[in-house]
Amino acid sequence: MGELSVDLTKEERREQKRKLREAEDQRLRLKKLVKKTVYILVAILVVFGIVRWITNQFPKGQDYSVTFPVLGRDHIYDGSARPDYNSNPPTSGPHYATPATVRFYSQELSDEQLVHNLEHGHIWVSYKPDLASEIIKVLRGFAGRNTIVTPRSANDFDIALAAWGRLDKFNLVGNVADKQRIRDFVLRYQNSGPEKVNLPQHIR
Repeated sequence: MGELSVDLTKEERREQKRKLREAEDQRLRLKKLVKKTVYILVAILVVFGIVRWITNQFPKGQDYSVTFPVLGRDHIYDGSARPDYNSNPPTSGPHYATPATVRFYSQELSDEQLVHNLEHGHIWVSYKPDLASEIIKVLRGFAGRNTIVTPRSANDFDIALAAWGRLDKFNLVGNVADKQRIRDFVLRYQNSGPEKVNLPQHIR
């Protein structure tokens, strides 16, 4: 009877060890599965992010802009006389020697200064000063590396988008700014001036 009791105890120990090994194997398999799942999810998110980023670097809508003949790129002294520009706002022609810093402005700047920005490949978004504050806030969001945003009382439309030799103008519909139209214009015509001094601006 004593030997039988010892044998059963050894058998129980072996069974216990087997169960422990199985539990450890199962834990390791689960850990590997979780890791693999995380890697797959990260890969999917990375691919999705890359695809979305690439997609956002190309225009999606119609190009409403018009081409204007380039009037030259001569520098003139501040405040001096110049020939008339051929568009409102201008997209080329004689301009001041110092461009404006690229950012959002709440005050008007001279056309002659901003034409220099267009020469550098910047986009100039101008708006009528009496637009609603929520519209101006949307436009402000476009100011960045290649886009300068200013009010301009001489605008004949609510919003004007200017690049070197290109112009798009439109009025608001239902007091809503057409963000996609602005995005598309920036993507199409940024850095298209004769002096390419800027990297393309990525738009979210």
